[in-house]
Amino acid sequence: MKQSSLLSTLKPGLLTLTLGGMVVGMTEFMMMGVLPDVATSLDISIPSAGHLISIYALGVVIGAPLMTALTAKYRPRTVLLSLMGMFALFNTLFALAPGYELLLVTRLFAGLPHGAFFGMGAVVASRLADPGREARSVSMMFAGLTIANIAGVPLGTWMAHAIGWRYAFLAIALIALVAALSIKKWMPNLTPSPYEGFSKSAKVFKQRDIWIIIGISSIGTGGLFAWISYIAPLMTEVGGFSSSSISSIMIIAGLGMAAGNFIGGRLADRFSPLKTTASLLLTMIGSLLIVSVVSYYKVPAIGMTFITGAIAFAVIAPMQMLMIRAAKGAEMLASSALQASANMGNALGAWLGGMPIAAGYGYTSPEYVGAGLALTGFVLCMVLAKQKKRPVVVPQPEIQQAIHSPLKEKSYENSIS
Repeated sequence: MKQSSLLSTLKPGLLTLTLGGMVVGMTEFMMMGVLPDVATSLDISIPSAGHLISIYALGVVIGAPLMTALTAKYRPRTVLLSLMGMFALFNTLFALAPGYELLLVTRLFAGLPHGAFFGMGAVVASRLADPGREARSVSMMFAGLTIANIAGVPLGTWMAHAIGWRYAFLAIALIALVAALSIKKWMPNLTPSPYEGFSKSAKVFKQRDIWIIIGISSIGTGGLFAWISYIAPLMTEVGGFSSSSISSIMIIAGLGMAAGNFIGGRLADRFSPLKTTASLLLTMIGSLLIVSVVSYYKVPAIGMTFITGAIAFAVIAPMQMLMIRAAKGAEMLASSALQASANMGNALGAWLGGMPIAAGYGYTSPEYVGAGLALTGFVLCMVLAKQKKRPVVVPQPEIQQAIHSPLKEKSYENSIS
């Protein structure tokens, strides 16, 4: 029975989303591994090369609403196929760009399809899921990010060191083409979700709940990036690991992320997206505080690397389902906006986490910043829970009677929880 349940989750359409998620993850995170190679080859400073990371995040923020507005009325398979084609094209152009300015432009364009792919992919994954398995189906797509961190980025980084960083991005483009072909072959040709135009869908952002969820994503998940952005100096300067062992440590973190990703989806299906998100953010606070204490000792430091990675990625699928359920009628736009907010959390966590280091408080200090960000996310979850229970004024008597019947009341109260 358990085997049948597992096999029912591994639908070909979902696996194409996993492969696409791997492409997105490699496009985003590869730059962090090859940054010194890029700086050396272009004869620029590391901070200047770092702008290639920041401008990708800017592309994600711009592209999330833009690409959603342009593609929402088309069939999901066509859109996902086109977005993968964009990843193939712009990674190729990035690999071939001769100068720094063109690299910035192509990197910006490479970020445009990121939010739309995960936004539509999350909606499609939930539609392909069996009843009661929506969150774990969404986690199948985000599993691609964990595969990118476990295998794709380390292999690409090795390729960059061995034969050149440009070949690493050409490899990403090739994988994107394979992902596009798999989407064309195995993704069901679903009808478009109801869409009344960008202006009407954008009205979803008038809801306070939506902005609270965006706050949870951009602030709460900043705790992850406050930790992982400075994991290399934490492990070498505090833990005493050699620089050559960082790749192995990142693989351990990636394995934790993979485990947490699937656990988070199952927890959200069993309990609720809001309860799961709040509980995981609360757990992340404790995990980061423990990291700050045990990083001086190699064995517990490695163990907490796995555990913290698991907790940090377990929150992704529940948060995505939280947004989808809150944004009825504008699921794709809101879901892609959540991806943009997550990238803002990336920048926020890295920036705030670096401030105490610059002030001389040491490499364990970002963990306290991360714990504070996770705590803020948890508080926002409590605000959302309280918001959900507020009285609702419905002027039509027949609708009010329907809402307050026992069955409907339970359904209403659990709609975004």
